Amino acid sequence: MSTKEKILEETLLEETITTQNELVLFNDEVNTFDFVIETLIMACDHTPEQAEQCSLIVHYNGKCTVKTGEYNDLKSRCSRLLQAGLSAEII
Repeated sequence: MSTKEKILEETLLEETITTQNELVLFNDEVNTFDFVIETLIMACDHTPEQAEQCSLIVHYNGKCTVKTGEYNDLKSRCSRLLQAGLSAEII
C-alpha cells in the first residue's frame, strides 16, 4: 500500500473593486431622433446603430442607460449631453 500526500495550497487573490456608474438618458418631447442619434454618437462614442437603438428605447421606455463606466469618464459625457439640450444624469 502506498501513501499519497495531499498538498494544500493557499492562494491569495487581490481583488480590485470598481464602481460602475450608469449614464441615463431621459425622453423629452423636444429633440428629434436624428439629433439624439447624432449627439449620442458624438458624446458617448456610439456607433450609428447603438445610438439609434438607444433613441428608440428612450422613446418607448422613457429612459435608457446609454453608457456605463467610472464616474470621471461619465461626468464629461453627461455634460456634453446636457449642453446639447438632452436630459441625462449619472446614477
